[in-house]
Amino acid sequence: MAVNPASSALGTNSARIQIPQDFSLILGGPLFQILRRAHLSDDALLMVRRRIVVISTLAWLPLLVLSAIEVRLLDGSVGVPFLFDVEVHVRYLAVLPLLIVAELVVHQRLRPLLQQFLERNLIPEGALPRFEAAVESAFRLRNSVLAEVLLIAFVYGFGILVVWRHSAIVATTTWYATPSPDGSALSLAGMWYGFVSLPLFQFLLCRWYFRLFIWTRFLWQVSRIELSLVPTHPDRVGGLGFLANAAYAFAVLAVAHGTMVAGMVANRIFFLGSSLPQFKVEIAVVVAFVLVLLLGPLLVFTSQLAQAKRTGLREYGTLAERYVREFDAKWLRGGAPHGEPLVGSGDIQSLADLGNSYDVVRTMRLAPVSRDAIVRLAAATLVPITPLLLTMMPLEELVKMLFGILF
Repeated sequence: MAVNPASSALGTNSARIQIPQDFSLILGGPLFQILRRAHLSDDALLMVRRRIVVISTLAWLPLLVLSAIEVRLLDGSVGVPFLFDVEVHVRYLAVLPLLIVAELVVHQRLRPLLQQFLERNLIPEGALPRFEAAVESAFRLRNSVLAEVLLIAFVYGFGILVVWRHSAIVATTTWYATPSPDGSALSLAGMWYGFVSLPLFQFLLCRWYFRLFIWTRFLWQVSRIELSLVPTHPDRVGGLGFLANAAYAFAVLAVAHGTMVAGMVANRIFFLGSSLPQFKVEIAVVVAFVLVLLLGPLLVFTSQLAQAKRTGLREYGTLAERYVREFDAKWLRGGAPHGEPLVGSGDIQSLADLGNSYDVVRTMRLAPVSRDAIVRLAAATLVPITPLLLTMMPLEELVKMLFGILF
């Protein structure tokens, strides 16, 4: 573990190595190339509205049309008519667009964070090849055809044939299935739902988890480099404080998870007579899952930060001990030159500055995770669930309660 007392010793790494302009967790893979050729995306991912309209229409509109043809749109003889299925509308008209919007947000916000490793001289000159290798490895994994093929196989082989067919179909007549002794019989809408819409949604969601795996792997590889951390950096994480901004880059993904849970809970409340408090454990688990998913990767730097803190406390403690002894000898033991005034002396300010520096080292955090990031991500996950409080209390009481919490 190396502590960097003077960044000028390393020069400016960013002048010797630049992360490619197209570095992104998003710009790669077969699906991205298909979207480009279909004129649904460009190299800057700016055709968001067009992608949302086309993909959401492909997933949702056939369900509407086929349910209408089979008279399962509003038919009271069906336990869950299509138009009343809150979960499916939330999934394809809210969560799916959020997953697409999150791509643009992450693409735009994540790359500048990586450049900070170089601009802050955190990567020693001798370790620059390893840093480049980590970036190139992330490129290869992001562009892997095999990875996306395996994701598709996982979605159909496990997500549809195992989870959905055996666990997720409700035990009542719905717009997409009718229970029978031999298992649920799918309607025409159910066939499109089970073999097109749901796999498409699951693939986009699993691909996000794969991207987070690439991000985690990249950070882990960087954490294996002996970084030049500065214990007295005011961000209190040795100069790695910029990584906390990664949480804000993924905030839309947190909203998507909260919205997905809100749709599921809403269906259980409206059709099975459940109440919101019955799902408090599930909601807490989802919030915890999102926090671990998005902030957990930053914990890979804990070991180096702990070492930097120990080194800083030792070195700055030694420096402080020398200074206070000299200060004591000069001003309290008669060592000051005759006639030198105490008032206006820079020694007092230097003593205070040294104390502040030592306090910064003492209060260093062991991960580049801030309380603000935790609160914001948790709030982003919970916001979509908040409207379900209306199933428990009138709007007026809910507004009063929220104002009481906020103000």
